[in-house]
Amino acid sequence: MEAGTVSYPASLSIDYPEKGNRLTTFFRLIVILPILIIVYLAAVRWRLPIVLTMLFRKKYPRWWFDWNLNLTRFGFRIYAYILLLAHVYPSLEEDQGVHLDLSPPDGSQLSRGLPLVKWFLAFPHYVVLYILGIGVAVVTFLSWFAILFTGRYPRSFFDFVVGVMRWALRVDAYAFLLTTDRYPPFSLSA
Repeated sequence: MEAGTVSYPASLSIDYPEKGNRLTTFFRLIVILPILIIVYLAAVRWRLPIVLTMLFRKKYPRWWFDWNLNLTRFGFRIYAYILLLAHVYPSLEEDQGVHLDLSPPDGSQLSRGLPLVKWFLAFPHYVVLYILGIGVAVVTFLSWFAILFTGRYPRSFFDFVVGVMRWALRVDAYAFLLTTDRYPPFSLSA
């Protein structure tokens, strides 16, 4: 990071795996199904109450932030596992080489009405992330073969997928987790 620049209040880094597990790589999508159902059910219920709390009370309770931070960390461990970036089944508690952090919001500093339109303001990001998501799918498919035959995830592919995940996290922090009013940058870099 250059001197004088301020980092975005949502960060993600993933440790590069030195060696991939060929057997779990082969069966990855089957093995992950039970945990995907659990995280989906837990995440869906918690978005609307944050919007309403910000709108009417202009507060973001710390316990709610902690819940969202831990659920987001867990979700990104699952994404890392699905996208072959990690080879250990996602833990409910340990970071397992997936380092995600969100700056705690100060509800009094966040805009009261902006949560109603942030999802709309982030629309340009959705378009770009959709296109990049197609690239992630192609790169993950190619990496699946690379891991099966060589036992390694190609480093440039790894960096690209982590960059797209980082971008998606920043958009999520802005538009859905509502932890910041800073518009996310259009960038894959840290």
